[in-house]
Amino acid sequence: MIFTMKRQIFFRALTLGISASALILTSCSTTESRIAEHPEIFQTLSPRDQALVSEGKIREGMSENAVWLAWGAPDQKATGSARGRAVETWIYNDYTFASAPYPYPYGPYGYGGYFGGGAVFHHHHGHRFAIIGDPFYDPFYYSYMQSQVAYPSKTVTFVNGRVVSLQILTPPRGY
Repeated sequence: MIFTMKRQIFFRALTLGISASALILTSCSTTESRIAEHPEIFQTLSPRDQALVSEGKIREGMSENAVWLAWGAPDQKATGSARGRAVETWIYNDYTFASAPYPYPYGPYGYGGYFGGGAVFHHHHGHRFAIIGDPFYDPFYYSYMQSQVAYPSKTVTFVNGRVVSLQILTPPRGY
């Protein structure tokens, strides 16, 4: 009886997770989808810029529309001035995963003491892991896994709507 109930909860959570993932993945914009949805913008670009945008690349002198087609909407915009001219910088983020040091909220020893109640040992590529909790019951079981962390990966700066500078940033240490 209890096993059946745990199994039902697990499958409901799994179904919800798969549904949410499908929704997120289908809402992602790509270079190809932006071009397909806005052919009128793509057609205004020079043949050289059309070729670059199709490959997801940009160059100095490109318009904001061309950059948007190639790279999509920025995660953040910054405005300022350089040499007496107004500038706008678009900032794009990449994402990485950071692991929690131990399963929240149980602490470093799990519930029930050091690797006590509910610990499962797993071997993978010569490494030994202790997994604390019960995936069929414990709502925090997967919380020790990894959480997404954003970091800036590229920037592009515009003056009068044209690219004057672009940067590709290296990931921070540890990523």
